[in-house]
Amino acid sequence: MKILFVVNNFYASGNGLSASARRTVQYLREAGQEVRVLSGPNLEQDSPQPDYILNVIKIPVFNPIITAHGYCFAGADKKIIREAVAWADLVHLEEPFVIEMVAGRIARQMGVPCTATYHLHPENMFSSVHLGGWKFLNNTTLRLWRDYVFNNCSHIQCPTKHVVDRLKRFHFKSELREISNGIIPDKCIRSAEPKPDNAPVNVVCIGRLAVEKDQYTLIKAIRYSRHADRIRLFFAGRGPEAEKMQRQAAKLYSDGVVKYAPEFKFRDRDQLRELAAASDIYVHCANVEVEGLSALEALQQGVVPVIAQGELTATAQFALDSRSLFPAGDAKALAERLDYWIEHPDERLAMGRRYAESMEAYDIHKSIDELIEMYRSAAAGRAAMAPGK
Repeated sequence: MKILFVVNNFYASGNGLSASARRTVQYLREAGQEVRVLSGPNLEQDSPQPDYILNVIKIPVFNPIITAHGYCFAGADKKIIREAVAWADLVHLEEPFVIEMVAGRIARQMGVPCTATYHLHPENMFSSVHLGGWKFLNNTTLRLWRDYVFNNCSHIQCPTKHVVDRLKRFHFKSELREISNGIIPDKCIRSAEPKPDNAPVNVVCIGRLAVEKDQYTLIKAIRYSRHADRIRLFFAGRGPEAEKMQRQAAKLYSDGVVKYAPEFKFRDRDQLRELAAASDIYVHCANVEVEGLSALEALQQGVVPVIAQGELTATAQFALDSRSLFPAGDAKALAERLDYWIEHPDERLAMGRRYAESMEAYDIHKSIDELIEMYRSAAAGRAAMAPGK
């Protein structure tokens, strides 16, 4: 099958959506599918480029925030989009923005079946400008996405049940399929040797340094912990909140709350695996999250998580029991969970092994098989509606 992936910024680094798209395309090709990409250019010189290249456009006022998230938008050149859609047996939309709106409409006009992945909530965007809590704005945006992008699609990949449930409440017309974005199977490289009782407790937080990821709650929680002097904090990521977050975390050290200066560093996949394997507790504070692949990748390394539970975050579904959950934004509750796992090292090690085993269910090969089946259903449905059928 010839599948066209439509995404604004396929080669963005440090952006989870783009990373997921690249991984999915790679594994679809390995599974024997012919995949091309319609996207803005790769801005790194002498690097691979999309099959169909759209120009980058700048959004007045908001462009500094957009680029700080490691992102950019592409212009909807109809000539290039028509050429790309004409090649395809199926069009897959990775976002709900202008180029996807145009590509979906052109696909419908040309009789090419269209599917999509729901990768982000409106709140993911508006949190950056502190409008994530404005329900009217976010709900209106979701309805616009539904009417002008997703309703052009026969099927939508929903990475979690949380997403399925939300889209049902908003009466999406497409068939909703719960299919994880999937993680690459990875051997757990955690050392089997127990740590000394007086060893520092490594607490890691992985993800974009952004408002909706809410790493601030972890920084606040350390001040409530009974074992703050043993905690060594690692933040892996970059983003628009980096400077402010680093200042707040550094104050933990200058105020004498922690003995070890918190570390902020962007890491590649192999480095993240090593960091997770060397960590004792993984904290996921995001209050807006469609899935949270960074959490799943960390859990493969046998690290016990403490995950925020809230109305707009799906990552909580990966917790195996309530000891790994806390109410989103509640720093005191997070501190209590941290203290529990610090005070119960044997349980922590045992649960870490259980978490690593539970990640086998999210093997990307399984996700790819389910995606291909979804594509075939979409193609079969469009064929059944063709003239003369």
